[in-house]
Amino acid sequence: MSLELELDLQIATADTDHPSSSQFEHWVRAALEQADPPWPRPRAELTIRLVAPEEGQALNRQYRGCDRPTNVLSFPFEPPPGLDPDNPIHDLLGDLVICTEVVRREALEQGKTLEAHWAHMVVHGVLHLLDYDHVTDAEAAVMETLETAILSGLGFDPPYDDQGLRS
Repeated sequence: MSLELELDLQIATADTDHPSSSQFEHWVRAALEQADPPWPRPRAELTIRLVAPEEGQALNRQYRGCDRPTNVLSFPFEPPPGLDPDNPIHDLLGDLVICTEVVRREALEQGKTLEAHWAHMVVHGVLHLLDYDHVTDAEAAVMETLETAILSGLGFDPPYDDQGLRS
């Protein structure tokens, strides 16, 4: 089955050093298809919004209580209860908000290519939309193992060789 993906890429920053729409789609598709279990529907819709630190910090403060910009925030879509499982609204995954400056800074600090870190942030965020988390060590181990497998399949080095993300 070929996954039909509708990606709304919103660029809300003057920063132009970011991946193309087709790169984002490739990474999202890999995460959805290689999750365990994989995305169960033939269609998926999500928004990726690229932001400056000010917007990232405001959203992080409002939704996570952390007064600093962060790399990626995930906002899973929660359908109203009682909807027919065949309703197309169930194709909605949610939104990812990615702060371009934080991703660039982290890539430099971690000695990664910018492309590898972008791919990691997208895969990481999509897994959050699929209800993966890294609050406990057990959850982190599952999520990090899956991230590593997906990114390796995309041709990137394991993201956790020298550090953990756990933000």
